[in-house]
Parts: sequence; structure tokens; C-alpha cells
Amino acid sequence: MTTATFKHIDPKSYDPDATAPFHKPWSKVDGPGSSFDLISLPRHVINLRHQHNPESTTTDTTDFTIDTAGFSFHHAPSTEKAFTDESAIRTAYYAEVEALLRTIHPAIKKVVPFDHTIRRRVAGSPRSPVEMLHVDQTPAAAAARVRRHLPADEADAVLSKTDTNHKSKRYQIINVWRPIENPATDYPLSVIDWRTTTPKDFVPVDLLYPEATQSETDSTGKEVPPEPGSATSTAGYAVRGEIYVVAPNEAHRFYYVSDMVPEEVAIADPLTHD
Repeated sequence: MTTATFKHIDPKSYDPDATAPFHKPWSKVDGPGSSFDLISLPRHVINLRHQHNPESTTTDTTDFTIDTAGFSFHHAPSTEKAFTDESAIRTAYYAEVEALLRTIHPAIKKVVPFDHTIRRRVAGSPRSPVEMLHVDQTPAAAAARVRRHLPADEADAVLSKTDTNHKSKRYQIINVWRPIENPATDYPLSVIDWRTTTPKDFVPVDLLYPEATQSETDSTGKEVPPEPGSATSTAGYAVRGEIYVVAPNEAHRFYYVSDMVPEEVAIADPLTHD
């Protein structure tokens, strides 16, 4: 076990009753800028490296699976190494990810890869590693994703939870994370066991995108750093998503796998929908 510092949303820095756009908590995707403060707190982090068999496609313990804890770690080599060719990522790599998910969850009926983010430690980059504890989707954002990426009739069936034959439907938005080219030593991925969380730990936060990208179906990589002094201004921005930012709770249990290499991946489920 080690100790690390995590950045949480400060419960004193926002109005919990605010729901209107630009009044409820917000955060910009194209660089620094948010309507709330963060507080840094030390937390114990448990290293699962000794419980992880790098030659297996599953973790060695059933205590940590995507269905029990919300995450899992896997050995999953890829033919993609540098992640600089967008076309190769969207074709060959997306296909590898789909095959991996079908291996882990054989009951999957359909996989729809819809987005990816390449994070590199480059000064001034809006896509540097994220230090703020967060959940990538809220229920509303997840439903919007379904409607955005599935045909209308199929989305209706999924979101109604039953199809025309009254069979139960289920969907998940699954994140697949891996290091690029080098071991993740200085910025490892940490996760919280969702069994140690409560609903009040999750604060809905609107994601603000530059209005110029509103019409684009995929704005990945198109963000630019904001002008100096503009971090607190919402002029020229539109709400295009919603995440949860995590409030402090001493009951949270944190985990990671030390020195993850590019041949390993973490699978995380921000939300499960039954």
C-alpha cells in the first residue's frame, strides 16, 4: 500500500441546488477553467500488481471485475504502438478493443466504439493526464451517447430497457485505458471500488465545449488552449456533456496496478444500466 494525493471537488465551492446551465458546476474540455475549486487530499492506494497475472486476460481475483468493482486489469497486447495515426486507431485498434471486450464478456451482442483520447505530457496541451477524480458519464450523458451513436429505433429499444419481444436490454459505456509506448510510472491510473461509494459522492458537472465545434460529431483533438485570462469566462462555450466529479469520502478505497506497460489495459465502467 502507498499514499497518493487526489484532487476532489470542494463541497464548499459550488451551489448544490443549482441546475441551470452555467449556474450548476461546469468545467471546460479545452484547457483550464471551471466554476468550482478542487481540494487535494492524501489517500491510501492498494497496488493490485501482485494479484494481476500479466499473461492472463483476467485478473486473478474475482473481487475486482467490471461487474463487481467497476474495473478490471488485463494483459492485452496491441499492434498499435505510437497512437499517432487516427485512421489506424479507428480501424485496427478499435477492432482489437472490440475483440478484447468480447473475450472478457462473451455475452456482448454489439460493440460501438465511439471516441478516444490520446493523453500525452506536453506543456500547454489540453489533453494532458487528468488529475481530478471524475466519472466520464452521468446517466443523462450516457443516454445521450446511445442516441448519438445508434439508429433511432435501436436507441429507443435500448433506452426503453426492453425490445419488441419484451426481452430485457442492457447497455454499458466502457472505458479502455492503456499506457502508450512507455510504462505508466509517473502518472498511473487509479480507480475507486464503486462498492465503497455513495450517490452523494458524485457531483454532476457540465462539460463546456467551444461553440465552434458544436456541429461536429467528433471533436477529439480539435480543442485548443484558451486565451490567457479566459478560464473563468463562459462566453463562446456551449454545454455538450455531463460528468460526475467526486467529492471527498474517507470510505473510498483506491486501487492501481504499478508500472503498467503498453501490453496491459484497464477496463472501467463509469455506469451500468440494467
